[in-house]
Amino acid sequence: MIRLADSTLRWLASPAFHPPESTPPPAMVSSLVASAVSILDLASARTLRFPCNKRNAASAVRCVSNLLLLLEELRPVAASPAACDLHLCLSELRPAFQRLRCLLEDLSRDGARVWMLMHSQLVGREFCCLMRAIATAVDVFPWDVAGGGVDVEVREVVDLTIRQVRKLRYGVEPSDRKAMNGVNAILSYFEAGIVPNGCSLREVLNYAGVHDWSSCNEEIRVLECELALEHASIEKREIKLASDLLGLMCYSRSVCFEVMDRSKNLERGGLGEGHKVKLLQNVNPDDFWCPISLGLMMDPVVTSSGHTYDRCSILKWFRAGNSTCPKTGETLLHKKLVPNVAVKRLVEIYCAENNIPVFESRKVDKEAVQKVLTASLAAQNAVKSLAEYLVSQLDGRNDSDKNKAAYEIRALAKRNTLNRSCLVEAGCIPHLLRMLSSKDASLQENAIAALLNVSKHSAAKTIIVDNGGLTVVANVLKNGLKVEGRQHAAATLFYLSSVEENRRLIGEIPETVKVLVKMATDGSDHGKKNALVAIFGLLPHQSNHRRVIAAGAIPLLKEQLKSCSREDIASDCLAVLSCLAENCEGAAVILRTGVLCIVAGILNSSTSRVGRENCINLLLNICKNGGTGAVSHLAESTSLMTSLYSLLSEGTSRASKKASSLIRILQDYSEKRSRNQPPHIFLQELYVPAW
Repeated sequence: MIRLADSTLRWLASPAFHPPESTPPPAMVSSLVASAVSILDLASARTLRFPCNKRNAASAVRCVSNLLLLLEELRPVAASPAACDLHLCLSELRPAFQRLRCLLEDLSRDGARVWMLMHSQLVGREFCCLMRAIATAVDVFPWDVAGGGVDVEVREVVDLTIRQVRKLRYGVEPSDRKAMNGVNAILSYFEAGIVPNGCSLREVLNYAGVHDWSSCNEEIRVLECELALEHASIEKREIKLASDLLGLMCYSRSVCFEVMDRSKNLERGGLGEGHKVKLLQNVNPDDFWCPISLGLMMDPVVTSSGHTYDRCSILKWFRAGNSTCPKTGETLLHKKLVPNVAVKRLVEIYCAENNIPVFESRKVDKEAVQKVLTASLAAQNAVKSLAEYLVSQLDGRNDSDKNKAAYEIRALAKRNTLNRSCLVEAGCIPHLLRMLSSKDASLQENAIAALLNVSKHSAAKTIIVDNGGLTVVANVLKNGLKVEGRQHAAATLFYLSSVEENRRLIGEIPETVKVLVKMATDGSDHGKKNALVAIFGLLPHQSNHRRVIAAGAIPLLKEQLKSCSREDIASDCLAVLSCLAENCEGAAVILRTGVLCIVAGILNSSTSRVGRENCINLLLNICKNGGTGAVSHLAESTSLMTSLYSLLSEGTSRASKKASSLIRILQDYSEKRSRNQPPHIFLQELYVPAW
């Protein structure tokens, strides 16, 4: 079964259907004419640039073009009383035309060219079935009824076309078979641990229509999503083929294409910078995130309920046996998905304006991809060969080659653990660390971004520290040539801080904590998030608590909570404050700064589950370490108690337990105060530790 990442294979689950018997002949003819024109327009727009089955596609387009002549002749005939006899022929042609258009569209789809090439035989069989169906439909055409309204020459053309359709063999074309054999030979080389010939690789890619870095990257994106979907019905050989091709395309993108034209797809829209900014001002960027996966919707689709989701996410929802709208819970009338082109374009503009590479923004099931890749020997060896190649490029003298290699490592390491492991074993880290001192802003940014992604690997953390990487990364954080580089450095410190000793070492680097605090309150949204998580990662070491407080973090975070419009950033601020409130010094500063009123307001108004849970966490820590004054202040807030009670039923199980503990603390205080007894509020069983 062939499938595409952006949709299940449509000729096996196509939207084609027979028209109802009550459909009047004029409407059926008009519909068929429109379908035929759309097929011809598609073929003209793609200039028959199909990766395989070129002859079959050309034959199908020629057949539709000739049948369009007949359909145009039927317009006046369809209005006559005898036109009801046309129903059988027209009703059979309609689904055949619809499925043929879907087949041609899928065959020429960007990102699935190599995949479709490797399924040339199945594609040929589908062409055969569809063309035979068209021929059968024309066989039952009532020429005696429509003969008076159809030109003799048109009938002769149609008869000749149908005879040619029946004679044509729809097998694998010799050129397609040669290209398929070439791909299989390259995969065999990789399985044997042999690096394939570059000329042979380029020849195959060129035949499939993969001519540049951007188109190769699109192939990778589609294959990754394909593997991440994990259809229960997918055959093992299909999984192996997809994983083999993914390894091949990753290798090809770096080795075969020197120019990274990653902005090419964005430029095709032709929008001016001013118009782009104006468009984004009129929309809420929160609408670009999928309600299911919470990731950017790179392929937004609309369900029958009218709500938009990312295609991969809603398909997973359907495969889990659900037939309702995830947002509203209402039963869907059908499971057909309509692409939301407007939202997709806005997401692309948003990514371009915020320096988010489009190919990096899509969320895929990385564990699923990792699982199938490690089961593919060809994919493993392809990644290993690629890692060695990229490291050799880093060791060269040409800054342009180094920059490209760093960018490729950045992209490769972001994908999965296998890629990161191969890169670490190939020895990329020392080279990347040396590149951080470069005076080339782009080179420095790509190097630190590559280190960020590589640092997610457990072995990489030790290698970075052993090579003096903490100080180098901290220097980029403080003096990086680009804002993006400084943001990546903050995120890198977060991953490195997962090791206890590293937290101490990072905190001892002069000015590091101060710079992180400043970025957390003065930077861009992306910079704020990276700095906040870096601070959060350092706080488990007790000495860093004092450094963060001394840097003036608490008053700055208070102002951030007051002015921040993004709930995710507010939630991160609350998480940091909650950690700081775990000792008496931090709790005292938080109380003096007047943060509690703002926190109570956020708890009352926030729609974020994580944000509300962080609020509860902070309030619990304040009650434990802030003394009676803190509890007294909270007990006087009636709106706070209302929010706490609502969390008992609406929050997560963890938030519900914490809300219950806080309610008991406040009630205990109120009861003992009413009896003029000293409030004993710090019972261990009433306190839920911070997480």
